[in-house]
Amino acid sequence: MPYTGEVTVGGPADVRTAGCLQITKVATPPFENNCYLLRCTQTGDTLLIDAAGDAPLLLELVGDGRLVGVFETHGHWDHVQALAEVKEATGAPVLVHAGDEAMLPIRADRIVQDGEVVEVGACRLKAIHLRGHTPGSLALLFEGDEHPHLFSGDSLFPGGAGNTEKDPDRFAMLIDDLERKVFGLLPDSTHVYPGHGKDTTLGAERPSLPEWRERGW
Repeated sequence: MPYTGEVTVGGPADVRTAGCLQITKVATPPFENNCYLLRCTQTGDTLLIDAAGDAPLLLELVGDGRLVGVFETHGHWDHVQALAEVKEATGAPVLVHAGDEAMLPIRADRIVQDGEVVEVGACRLKAIHLRGHTPGSLALLFEGDEHPHLFSGDSLFPGGAGNTEKDPDRFAMLIDDLERKVFGLLPDSTHVYPGHGKDTTLGAERPSLPEWRERGW
């Protein structure tokens, strides 16, 4: 079956391969969060993006791979509910930005800065700090394929930027960072994997940037 990016809680994971990276997307309860397992096809090393819920399912998807880290896009409660259980079961280091470190239920092992490289076996991904949804929100970019792949957390969705709770200063930071660090640098073909819901591309969202800025959310 071709990859669609459409997953539901209780339904099957969706899997695709991009260069050296196998991407597995699954929806977890209770808030229908998307979790992503990124596995190096050469080594089996695996990175989990957001231990949001259903730790047994996430551990099952890791399978015989070696979990080399849990990358938290941000510290909101719905994205970290399975974190302690996954950490206890695997010992995998927890990665987060300093701005959200205090929000985690357990101690982080690695503080990730803007532009820092996260290695998963032979694959290299770059962290992008996107302020606004939370102080330390991160996206993770993989460019080792024909098209870039951006795991955007809750900072970018189909139809708009992430929730900034109607705070004009937070929204300004987020839309500025998205325009400068994401839309300003990456091509329309970039595939976007958000923290909830369906995937999108930068090309599908780019024409709406002026509308998002004008409406303020």
